[in-house]
Amino acid sequence: MSKKFDYLIVGAGLFGTIFAREAALKGKRSLIIDKRDHIAGNIYTKEVEGIQVHEYGAHIFHTSDKEVWDYVNRFAEFNRYTNSPVARYKDELYNLPFNMNTFHALWGVKTPAEAKAKIAEQTAQAREIVANPENPANVEEQALLLAGRDIYEKLVKGYTEKQWGKRATELPAFIIKRLPFRFTYDNNYFNDKYQGIPVGGYTKLVERILTDDIPEGMIEVRLSTDFFDNRDELTESAEKIVYTGPVDAFFDYEFGNLEFRSLRFETELLDEENYQGNAVVNYTEYEVPYTRIIEHKHFEYGTQEKTVVTREYPATWKMGDEPYYPVNDERNNSLYAKYKEKADAQQNVIFGGRLGRYKYYDMHQVVAEALKAAESALK
Repeated sequence: MSKKFDYLIVGAGLFGTIFAREAALKGKRSLIIDKRDHIAGNIYTKEVEGIQVHEYGAHIFHTSDKEVWDYVNRFAEFNRYTNSPVARYKDELYNLPFNMNTFHALWGVKTPAEAKAKIAEQTAQAREIVANPENPANVEEQALLLAGRDIYEKLVKGYTEKQWGKRATELPAFIIKRLPFRFTYDNNYFNDKYQGIPVGGYTKLVERILTDDIPEGMIEVRLSTDFFDNRDELTESAEKIVYTGPVDAFFDYEFGNLEFRSLRFETELLDEENYQGNAVVNYTEYEVPYTRIIEHKHFEYGTQEKTVVTREYPATWKMGDEPYYPVNDERNNSLYAKYKEKADAQQNVIFGGRLGRYKYYDMHQVVAEALKAAESALK
């Protein structure tokens, strides 16, 4: 008995939808399922009062890969948005990434030489108090050795502790391998050649990935459909599976569950034109429970009479919660290696995306990986 579909694709995010598109162009039929009630995964945007709201946190597309940039530009016009977040510590405001504007606000320095001298002075002080400077014991020691006390206390400590749900003295040093210093007055957070936001939102972009030049009937999408609720029947419907859910769940947590960090969002519509003057403001003070406030209209230079803001709270992940960030420490990486060995042995399953490969990916990396996986599978 022949299967109805060539591919069952679990997850309607970037990886799954791009794979389905490439498969359709090669004459292969796909069924895409997603447990959520919408396509586009974590990059889903919803229009509110004419504003494209990033439902699962800020997403800024950036890449230096021209092939990837050209690919996504087939499906949307990208604006010229440049990510320039602001950090707020108590009543003080600082530009990110750490640059000359940041250093001037901290110390009043005006030249790169003055800034470098101040950082060198503070990191030298750190070497005097850290027990083993060549082998820092935790994030606090690592950050002090890299940046000195002022940057650590005001811009690193509280934010990092909120992100990870632990005090900096309890976090392993490898979490902060380096801190990016830029000795220019440039507030562009990314160094990539291409950057922007799709005009009309990411959901519209994903819709076009699934439909532009695709013959009718080649891609079927079923939402509010959980793979694990009907696994046998869904598996039987297709020759192969493209799986972008948690890899440990696929193997029924045989070796135990992998850890993630989660997020909680509080979004509100405000009857004012401009709440904070910037798309992203980070709150680096530990006592403020959220890590940042996103004002969505600024991603698209909106001039609407109202505005939508989202407070983003890091959360301890537990089974059943939405997983966002893999916790790639020694324990979890070792555990994932066991799952990867099983995944690699699967003849008819392709694992992809942040959850399927237990790795943090930016959007441009997901696009590149999906194209690579499709090319390999569709030879």
